[in-house]
Amino acid sequence: MTVPISWFPALIVMPTLVPLMGAAITLVAARSPRLQRVVTVLAISLSLGSSVLMLFGVSKHGTQAIAIGGWDADVDGARGKRLGPLGITLVVDHLSAMMLVVSGTVLLAVILYAIGQGLRDGTESQPVSIFQPTYLILCAGVCNAFLAGDLFNLYVSFEVLLTASYVLLTVGASADRVRAGAMYVMVSMTSSLIFLVGIAFAYATTGTLNLAEMSLRLNDGSVPDGTRNALYAVLLVAFGIKAAVFPLSTWLPDSYPTAPAPVTAVFAGLLTKVGVYAIIRAHTLLFPGGSMDSVLMVAGLLTMLVGIAGAIAQSDIKRLLSFTLVSHIGYMVFGIALSSKIGMAAAIFYVAHHILVQTTLFLVVGLIERQAGSASLRRLGGLIASPVLAILYLIPALNLGGIPPFSGFIGKVALLQAGSVDGSVLAWTLVVGGLVTSLLTLYVVARIWTKAFWRARADAPEGNLSDERPSALMDESTDIAYSDRDDVGSMPPGMVIPTAAMVAVGLAMTVWAGPIMNYADRAAADIINPRVYIHAVTGIGARYPDDTKRSGHHEGGR
Repeated sequence: MTVPISWFPALIVMPTLVPLMGAAITLVAARSPRLQRVVTVLAISLSLGSSVLMLFGVSKHGTQAIAIGGWDADVDGARGKRLGPLGITLVVDHLSAMMLVVSGTVLLAVILYAIGQGLRDGTESQPVSIFQPTYLILCAGVCNAFLAGDLFNLYVSFEVLLTASYVLLTVGASADRVRAGAMYVMVSMTSSLIFLVGIAFAYATTGTLNLAEMSLRLNDGSVPDGTRNALYAVLLVAFGIKAAVFPLSTWLPDSYPTAPAPVTAVFAGLLTKVGVYAIIRAHTLLFPGGSMDSVLMVAGLLTMLVGIAGAIAQSDIKRLLSFTLVSHIGYMVFGIALSSKIGMAAAIFYVAHHILVQTTLFLVVGLIERQAGSASLRRLGGLIASPVLAILYLIPALNLGGIPPFSGFIGKVALLQAGSVDGSVLAWTLVVGGLVTSLLTLYVVARIWTKAFWRARADAPEGNLSDERPSALMDESTDIAYSDRDDVGSMPPGMVIPTAAMVAVGLAMTVWAGPIMNYADRAAADIINPRVYIHAVTGIGARYPDDTKRSGHHEGGR
């Protein structure tokens, strides 16, 4: 049962409003880099602090919802709140609160890393004044997506974060970045167009865009199953492109690696997870019943296997990690497709784990580029001479590979257990695919270790070549002989400390895996049962004609 909190309305808008206000201030303060840095860090810190408070509030009092502008003021007796088509509803439950805290942690660490890199490598030609306002707008879009309680507000959130990502991806306007950015823009516009078509279909079918009201109307028996499935398929394609689910994932490995290290890190950690979050909401709130479970299982299996196969073929670390990013989205889709509480809890835990670990690894790649002048395995070697860099890579790499006792191992075991409880042929196929993918992930991260760290640089095929100097935001380097490199690549403390902090957060998730998994279990229990969300928003519970038959959810498998 939800217990309303009097101070929650003021708090729930902060993760969106504060970064937007910070973006406006940093844009005006374009000629004062120090003020920009202070405002940016302060805005993201306040956003993170408010998210932490909301997490504790939701844990104690249950799901909280507010209607911006008082659009829920009209109460219609036993029917509860009449929200209408114009109001914007913001909702925080266990899942969204957890996503806000994890995202805020990543966003803060990455901006500190970027500031440290800019202080060390930045020049007057670097567009730093553009970077920080755009980054804050991205932050606002990500946070608002996790709070959105209506389909159109979710669409607007995607557009805000995507618009900011267009700028960040192409910052510096090098040929490679413009080429990758053009493809990224076209793919994003296609997914947004499909999403907009889905919104039109949803409104035509239900007469509302509020997710809670839409859930009631889609599942009260008045909408034919064929219409529900067609609408779900449209939304699933839109969200699948954003989440990089195979075969809608081919754009990602060609886009992310071209961006600067901080941009790649935050993209890899967060942007695809917003798409995964949208899939979870659609699957559990709007379309419960498992009608697309088989499709999602097959997509999850192919995402895992095709992604890791692509990673094996790469020689550039950023492209390799981009393929592992695609591969591990498959694990999350696996947990969602099981349509069970245990599977959803495992997927939620794995989402949080992967955001932290994948971001950390891309930050480490930025340090490797600073230290060695390249991220190509054909040029790297001898990095074991830097013990700090070696440790910063090894811990998250083992975590990603699923080595016990790290959180990656715990998350994978939970997913495999959920698959075995399900017991279907497809579920067992995914269990085997998950094991194979985990072993191959360990192989590719070990390959980076043996080539970049253990091998002597003289033994690398192109070990005599290097970038002339490290680049901050703009890609300005040219190839020179490694021996002629003026800047030997010393790692600035401003970049090392945020990376080490992210490694520590990943280890903390391992140390406190039990409480975090318990929290994920509570989140799964809430979202598997749509009544919790619907009651918080409308004041009434879901009234499905045959809940047992339509929902298809229970404690274990189907």
